[in-house]
Amino acid sequence: MSSPMAPALQVHRQVANSGAAADLDRALDLLAEVKAGSREAMLRLYRPEPTVAFGQRDAKMPGFAAAEQASRDNGFVPAVRRAGGRAAAYHQGTLVVDHIQREDDAIAGAKARFAFFGGLFTEALKSLGVDAGVGEIPGEYCPGEFSVYGRGAAVGAGAGHSIKLVGTAQRVVSGAWLFSSVIVVENSAPIRKVLTDSYAALGLDWDPATAGAVEDLRPGVTVDDVEAAVLAEYAHHTQLT
Repeated sequence: MSSPMAPALQVHRQVANSGAAADLDRALDLLAEVKAGSREAMLRLYRPEPTVAFGQRDAKMPGFAAAEQASRDNGFVPAVRRAGGRAAAYHQGTLVVDHIQREDDAIAGAKARFAFFGGLFTEALKSLGVDAGVGEIPGEYCPGEFSVYGRGAAVGAGAGHSIKLVGTAQRVVSGAWLFSSVIVVENSAPIRKVLTDSYAALGLDWDPATAGAVEDLRPGVTVDDVEAAVLAEYAHHTQLT
């Protein structure tokens, strides 16, 4: 599959968080800047504050207020994102990768980008010894055709059990696109708990055993390790500055 990446990407590491909603909105601000040509194609990397990012459909459900409260009760800030499907949770044990670049016909390549980046994150995780693959896991939270999962004995399950490790979402505007990925690396227990309570409030069924982290499969792997692996895989496709 040909790479959808720009010839060069600027890497920006966000070292200070502005809050759950502000960090989500910042990605859209950057998308507008890249589209306008005031900023080059870029990667934005950051470790978010504990957040439950609800989808637009979640926000219209009768149980949404209760789901927001369930998030707060678990120490997570509820926010509604513009891209993506159902609720996803993350914290500072996760890595958010926002890839933003100009594209004359940004809509045409939307599905191909999901497949390409699913493969990219799979290869990055494989380089860390994770038995990773792409595809929806039955019962997963925020289900998606191009979720990246890992296989192995984790979260009390037997060998061969699959857990979701990377969720992806895309925002396409005329002339540019934002591809946002969340990689769960460390401390999966709080994420399972807040998703269990939030999904119950929304009346949505899912299997908590599908939620996990990279370290559940490869103990000792850190967010820094995953960031380095992702950038190394990116470097196979484009120049990073």
